[in-house]
Amino acid sequence: MTAFDKNANQPNLAYTQIGKPLTRTDSPGKVAGKTPYAGDYVLPGMLHAKVVRADIASARLVKLDVSRARALPGVVCVLTAEDMPERTIATDIPGQTGRARLKTDQQILVKERVRYYGEPLALIAAETADIAEQARRLVSVTLEPIPGVYDPDEAMKPGAPLVQGTDNIVATHKIRKGDVDAGFAEADVIVENTFRTPFQEHAFLEPEVGLSWIDENDVITIRVCTQVIEHFRAVADAIGVPHNKVRVMGAMVGGGFGGKEDVTVETYLAILAQKTLRPVRLEFSREDSFVGHGKRHPFRLKYRTGVTKAGKITALDVQIVADAGAYVYLSPYVLLYGAVNAPGPYRIDNLNVFAQAVATNNMFTSAFRGFGGIQAAAAYEQQMDEVAKAIGMDRIEFRRQNYLQTGDPISTGFVPPSAIWTEKCADLAWQALGEPTASKGPIKIGRGVAAYQQSYGRLTFLHDTSECWVGIEMDGSVTVRSGVTDIGAGQTSSLAQIAAEILGVTLPDVTVYNSDSQVTPLAGTTTASRALYMTGNAARLAAEGVRERLVGVAAELLEVDPAQIRLEFNRAFVADNADRGMSIADLVKICGTRGVHRSELAIFRAPFTDVLDPETGQGQAHPDYTYGAMAMEVAVDTETGEVRILKCIAAHDVGQCINRAAVDGQIHGGIQNGLGYALTEEMIYKEGKLVTPSFSEYLMLTAMDMPPIETIILESHSGIGPFGAKGIGEPGMTPAAPAVANAIADAIGTRVFEMPITPERIVRALNAANA
Repeated sequence: MTAFDKNANQPNLAYTQIGKPLTRTDSPGKVAGKTPYAGDYVLPGMLHAKVVRADIASARLVKLDVSRARALPGVVCVLTAEDMPERTIATDIPGQTGRARLKTDQQILVKERVRYYGEPLALIAAETADIAEQARRLVSVTLEPIPGVYDPDEAMKPGAPLVQGTDNIVATHKIRKGDVDAGFAEADVIVENTFRTPFQEHAFLEPEVGLSWIDENDVITIRVCTQVIEHFRAVADAIGVPHNKVRVMGAMVGGGFGGKEDVTVETYLAILAQKTLRPVRLEFSREDSFVGHGKRHPFRLKYRTGVTKAGKITALDVQIVADAGAYVYLSPYVLLYGAVNAPGPYRIDNLNVFAQAVATNNMFTSAFRGFGGIQAAAAYEQQMDEVAKAIGMDRIEFRRQNYLQTGDPISTGFVPPSAIWTEKCADLAWQALGEPTASKGPIKIGRGVAAYQQSYGRLTFLHDTSECWVGIEMDGSVTVRSGVTDIGAGQTSSLAQIAAEILGVTLPDVTVYNSDSQVTPLAGTTTASRALYMTGNAARLAAEGVRERLVGVAAELLEVDPAQIRLEFNRAFVADNADRGMSIADLVKICGTRGVHRSELAIFRAPFTDVLDPETGQGQAHPDYTYGAMAMEVAVDTETGEVRILKCIAAHDVGQCINRAAVDGQIHGGIQNGLGYALTEEMIYKEGKLVTPSFSEYLMLTAMDMPPIETIILESHSGIGPFGAKGIGEPGMTPAAPAVANAIADAIGTRVFEMPITPERIVRALNAANA
């Protein structure tokens, strides 16, 4: 077992602010209903916008007649592709500055070819939302259906209808290590299974919404719910203006989960403001939202594992096919995450992974919490149970024999710089389940465990950076300026807590200004579990720069070495004599009279690497990885297929908590997201048309469906985030689906290989097993 700190699951008491469950800076406003979201902003004289969409997934646009809509009183503007010749919008991974963009731009409005159900055809701006909706219904659309393709395997066949490129294959990745043939020859048993994961809707509380206007400097300003204010560049390119003539102001986001990582309403708002010279508001209905942003990629994952009877994995072959939908978007990157993480947190010396993303006429797929790693985890953890079963070994012991340990290389040959505590997390989660509940009649009890590996930080070949400004005012209060978007997980509050710790003040003494592309230092995207790692480290560097100067002056005044100065609870004092000191406010005033610089702009750089070797996949893909595990106990009614989760234990090594309560909340939210993915959430498409277009058909777990959850938060202090933190935004979700899948299989004695594991699929699996 990896060595670990015996107190690692206790809060770190060495800090005054860090690691404590302090009230987040954004909490009071949310609780009191004072926090404005993007949909709360209005301007006098603003117009209301609507989007006209295609109702066929694969078609040729024969005619688009908007004359009746334009003639409707109160309609100010109706735009089609004819009004925007040759304009496209970037869909490659957003916010990057370190490399050339992939040539995957998408048409803003359909000019000739409809590729997916709901693709935008026209934009309308009117004096009221009702008039805009009425005008939308007056648009006459003639579409000629053309053959489409809705299954990635069919899309790869010769002669299949083309959606993208010359063969519909939009990305291919390979990971090769060791000698796979020799590894399989060494195996006593070879186990082969195919797993399927579904589309998933982000289902954030706040649908896409924004407000645009042209300010006094002729800058198109967009107040919007987004995870990426750096979209100002893509929007400016799309509408043909310089980058400094578009300003994106992010509001507090009512949920993102990756669904607001791509451009959503921003381009439409900018175009309409540019055309009408008036403020424009666009809010997607829930039905619009279901067809207005990319979904989670469905994966088909074929696992072939060679193993000795003693439990050593000798070889692994993984074949992955992902449904990219109609446009490329982030498919190449999601696929790469899936390929890199395909072996999971296990030591595989002989490995072959071959992964392809394929275009179809289904809804385009893009970023979603877990970003390929979660699909891989859903497969590799179920496969681990199946292999253990095949050789007659206890599933926990089988995992123990094959876990990666600290210092081991992962699939790409890269050695993570932090601790790998998978084994400890899995053991603690499993032990915490306690004594098993007894089965009774048709109600069968089962238990499952799932470990995981999930990256935090963006792909290192993107050359990611983040900037932050920290300043201390004459009264000792602190200001932080960062472009980070806050998507509800406490991103801005974390920056405040970091600055408070370093500068010796308390959390209420810090104010954070964030998410303004032309005012706040650009921090990069709030995606990829990178916000704490990247923006937190930038805030740390900036605060440390200010602290160094404060401490230098304090040391001179108190006639001690700077190393002896402590800054805590608004005082600067000598470490071994707290009475020798002064208030932070007095210290800052003295600094002011001496002309000492009391602010700092810092930039933090992630590791900069080249891309992985295209043939072997060897190299560094990510800065680091988070490890943990989840254990569950379920009750399955074998007559109806109903599943109830009785116990849920989540154990994660987070490196170092910044705010313990926020970490706990992230884990709870991730479990809800993951259980829905595993059990109930199903987007059903028929010839590309979504037939589950609302929450009436797309079923999500509510608070009433959630089980009791126990979180075990470990702190190895080894992460590369501030104070040794690791990312937990995505990892909190990753093991939930395979843990419950393994528990269900344990309960019913057979496995459902396709998610979501609905009652119908459980009953069918039982009937097949009995037959």
